[in-house]
Order: sequence, then structure tokens, then C-alpha cells
Amino acid sequence: VITAIHFQSGQAAQAGAPLVQLNAESDLARLQSLAAAAELAEVNYQRNQKQLEIQAVSQAVVDADAATLKSARAQVAEQQALLNKKLVRAPFDGRLGIRAVDVGQYVNAGTKLVTLQALDPVYVDFYAPQKSLSKIALRQKITLKSDAFPGQEFTGEVSSIDPKVDPATRNVQVRATVRNPKQSLLPGMFATVAIASGGPQRFLTLPQTAVSYNPFGDTVFVVEEHKGKDEIVALVAQQRFVTTGETRGDQVAILSGIKEGETVVTAGQIKLRTGFPVTVNNSIQPANDPAPKPKDQ
Repeated sequence: VITAIHFQSGQAAQAGAPLVQLNAESDLARLQSLAAAAELAEVNYQRNQKQLEIQAVSQAVVDADAATLKSARAQVAEQQALLNKKLVRAPFDGRLGIRAVDVGQYVNAGTKLVTLQALDPVYVDFYAPQKSLSKIALRQKITLKSDAFPGQEFTGEVSSIDPKVDPATRNVQVRATVRNPKQSLLPGMFATVAIASGGPQRFLTLPQTAVSYNPFGDTVFVVEEHKGKDEIVALVAQQRFVTTGETRGDQVAILSGIKEGETVVTAGQIKLRTGFPVTVNNSIQPANDPAPKPKDQ
């Protein structure tokens, strides 16, 4: 039974601070009884030690008294430990959540009393593809963004890397430690993590809609100028194989196959063949955001 609650919902708590007191009357009474027995055992031991000096008792009696005293003290310590458990204390510094119990309520082992969260620092768990493992190391700097704080960045570092790769996804779990002095970040928040893995790199990118992914290779259609027999220049489609790299949002990196400045078809490729005449119409732009945000429906 809960007899007292020593905190307010949402307040900060230091390690060791009392939170909830459970009914301990019977435990306290037993502790006092055991303490009295231990005191009596000590009196008997000391008295018989003096009796031993004048050979009024044997050494065996004194040894038995010493064992009785030791056992009594152990029982007192055991009961004191049990009594201490009736006062629930904060195990570490943190912020308390909303209490889930009231005074007078019966609770069993495992009953939720209140949550306690350590908010500075916080840990951020994320997954990285196995091909990126060579670029990730302990103490590597990371930046974190959350849509709860637009335009704000939090910094941290990689603190641990799971030694096992998930066989289903071929991803490895990574944990970063992020300083959170204002306690802005809360457990359960969704965030985007970027790892600093060297200097900036320049890539030629296309909207993902521009690439046709096929078993025999990835292709795009490039718009080229072609002179006919009458010397009239026309725009025609030319299919090319490309080598794609990593994707980010709506964009995909193109490692080879096209050059910067070339015009690439981003929609309607299913109807094209090499040499087909085309007309460029850019009135509708494809999705081409490296960091798209979900839109509310």
C-alpha cells in the first residue's frame, strides 16, 4: 500500500531522491525486534568474555555467543535492506513523468509508478547500410534535425556500433550520443541524422523518375539535336545506359552515362524509343527534393 508520494508530476529528480513510500509498519516492527535480539546477543557475548578471563565459562560458550551475535547482526542488516526497499528512490538524475499511482493504492511487483527519463545526454539509434560501415567510426561527429524544431541542429558523436548486421535488411544499428542541455529532445521523437564522413563530394543527380530500372541495366533517355535530310534540326530521344549511385529523397546520383548540361527525359519514357522525335514541355516539374517532407492529407 502506498502511504506517501514525495514528488510532483513533471519535476526534475536527483539520484537518490525519495519518490514513493510503501507501507512498512510490519517491517519496521520486525527490525526493532531483531535489533533488540542483537543487542542482547552482544551483552551476552561481552559478559561471557569477562567470565572467560576468570575461567568461569569455557571458550566454547564464548565462541557460541560470538556466532549468535554475528547471526543476529546479519538478520538486522537483512531486515534493514528489506525496509529500505519500501522507500522507492530515483536511481539516476532525470525528469519525472506523470505519476500513475495515488496514496492508498495497492501495488504489486512490476506496477508502474512513474517514468524517469535522463534527458542530457540522449541516445539516438539509427540504421546504416552495411556498405557504409567503412565510413563510420566511434566518436565520429553527427548532426541531428527534428521537425519539432525547424531550422535547429543538434550535434553529437557515434558512441557504439552493433557488431551484428541484420540479415534481412543488411543494415547495422548505430547509436549516437547527443548533448541536450535544454532538454528539448525527448525519448520517442523522430529525427534525421547526418554523419560527417569526410569532405563534401559533388555528384550529378537526376530525379528518380528519369531512370528506368531494368534487369539488364539502368537507362535514361537523353534529348539530342538531329539534322534531317532537309537540314532541319529536330529533337530526338536517345536511350543510354547509366550507372546509378546512392539515392537521397527524390534524387539519385548518376556516376556515369551522361554529362552535366544534357537534357534528360523525366516523364513519359515508357512511350519512347531511340530516334523518336520529342517535344520538351517543362510546365510540370518532377519531384526533385533531396529531403522531401511528408504532407498532411
